[in-house]
Amino acid sequence: MALSREQMAKRVASELKDGFYVNLGIGIPTLVANYVPEDISVMLQSENGLLGMGAFPTEDEIDADMINAGKQTVTARTGASIVDSAESFAMIRGGHIDLTVLGAFEVDVQGNIASWMVPGKLVKGMGGAMDLVAGAENIIVTMTHASKTGESKLLSKCTLPLTGAGCIKRVLTDLAYLEIENGTFILKERAPGVSVEEIAEKTAGPLIVPDYVPEMAV
Repeated sequence: MALSREQMAKRVASELKDGFYVNLGIGIPTLVANYVPEDISVMLQSENGLLGMGAFPTEDEIDADMINAGKQTVTARTGASIVDSAESFAMIRGGHIDLTVLGAFEVDVQGNIASWMVPGKLVKGMGGAMDLVAGAENIIVTMTHASKTGESKLLSKCTLPLTGAGCIKRVLTDLAYLEIENGTFILKERAPGVSVEEIAEKTAGPLIVPDYVPEMAV
């Protein structure tokens, strides 16, 4: 069974390390804030100028002026800082983000990512993604494995305009966790109840399947 958005966020949160500065992109990545392990301390950064983003607010915590890069209302944790976008992007471009979590429309076996434009459709635009993929070495892309029409998003070559080239090494989808190495996807984990055959069928790019592929813990 495919992972829910919340399960995907929880799996990504398991990659967080104590002391990390983490940027969460728009979409599924924003949910990671709700699943930060209680035994570690991380600082979540939003490119609109919030360092120290907390979980999504309850109804009585909502502050319309406290928003993330996707214009969703959020909370601020103890020790948070609010800065202007110039300082926020200086942090990103200066390589001070330990982990970036991004959504995407497509990823290919060369580590290219397309996440900002679909010709003829209205999307939110580039945002800080181009700066994030250029300034961060540790990136996880999280997205559905296939589109709503069943077309694979894991390709031999991206078809949409690129956000960044050769920058993606890890991808978590609703079906699997994969790594990119030497021009191929490598299947590392599969969602509970999802078969290797289904993952292979929905992966358009070259895929290496080890003899044993464990189910991920979510």
